[in-house]
Amino acid sequence: MSNKILFVDDDANVLAGCQRTLRKDFTIDTALGGEQGLALIEQHGPYAVVVADMQMPGMNGIQFLTKVEERAPETIRIMLTGNADQKTARDAVNHGHIFRFLTKPCPPEELALALKAGLRQYSLVTAERDLLERTLNGGVKMLTDILSMLEPNSFGQGQRLREYMRSFALSYNITQTWDLELAAMLSPIGFVTMPPALLEKARAEHGLTGAEKDILARAPQIGSDLLANIPRLETVARIVLYQNKNHDGTGFPADDVAGDAIPIGARILHVLNDLLAYEARKIPKFKALARMRETTGKYDPKVLEAVAVGFDIYLTEQTSPEASAGVSIAFKDLEVGAVLKADLLTSEGTLIVAAGTEISPMLLEKLRNFAQLSGIKEPILIEKE
Repeated sequence: MSNKILFVDDDANVLAGCQRTLRKDFTIDTALGGEQGLALIEQHGPYAVVVADMQMPGMNGIQFLTKVEERAPETIRIMLTGNADQKTARDAVNHGHIFRFLTKPCPPEELALALKAGLRQYSLVTAERDLLERTLNGGVKMLTDILSMLEPNSFGQGQRLREYMRSFALSYNITQTWDLELAAMLSPIGFVTMPPALLEKARAEHGLTGAEKDILARAPQIGSDLLANIPRLETVARIVLYQNKNHDGTGFPADDVAGDAIPIGARILHVLNDLLAYEARKIPKFKALARMRETTGKYDPKVLEAVAVGFDIYLTEQTSPEASAGVSIAFKDLEVGAVLKADLLTSEGTLIVAAGTEISPMLLEKLRNFAQLSGIKEPILIEKE
């Protein structure tokens, strides 16, 4: 955690005075003006506290601290000014979200107290962030472990959807992808509550009753409710909820949300999910996309075309026989991180995990239990590294 403090002023003498007075108790950097201050933040940040003068040429203190908030929102901001009118104070607080507002000349003792308070506040803010991140990471790991243990085929589907989502994002230079990838990975989490026999029946494309269809249709709601309980996953939960919603507003959930009101992540996921479903039936991507284009009202046309363009490299890519062959191994040699090239079956031929699934620690533990109880068909085919 940083404990550095940055002073920004257009007067070099003021900055030198701050260094002399405070350097024994604090780690101080100084910048002559707002532009230099922003450069230091980029090069040497993060700073726990930034103290800025109000009256500076080119970029005043309010403008500078507003930019600081945009670039380093956790940094605590303090304003120093010789202009103590109410409008200046109000603008500083409203636009720069100032922690303290001090007037010049500020006694060293008062300034030191403000800096110590700023450092304590920064410590509280970063501690809360770390706690939330650990809670988030722990919650996500728990859910993926549950999915891999209870529904390994859905776990594999989530892995493939995540890779497709990542490829799509890279094609369009989307830098903020964590929520899209996480929504893709956890989109099938609701299936852990479904009877295994029902999921097997659905995957085998046997006829489903109306009641069975209703149960499967509610899976996104169950998944969304699970994710909504984890801090910072509200957006991910909403994507999961609307993953099967048709662009024209039909489908689940039965509400009036339609068109661009459907989360963009859900619209992308809807296309990618169905693309994977076609591929599971051995239908090539270009044929699948052609069929999907013929479906009116189901997909966002812009997203569908974007997926077609983004995956164009895969439509024409030719895989050499050597690359497609995979590697045959014994079950005892199966390791975490390996990707199945073919379905993994029990010795009686029952599907355990579908091809394309990456082996996680929890899934490997489950497979070891299968091997002890009912045996696993060998050799196992995995993808080459």
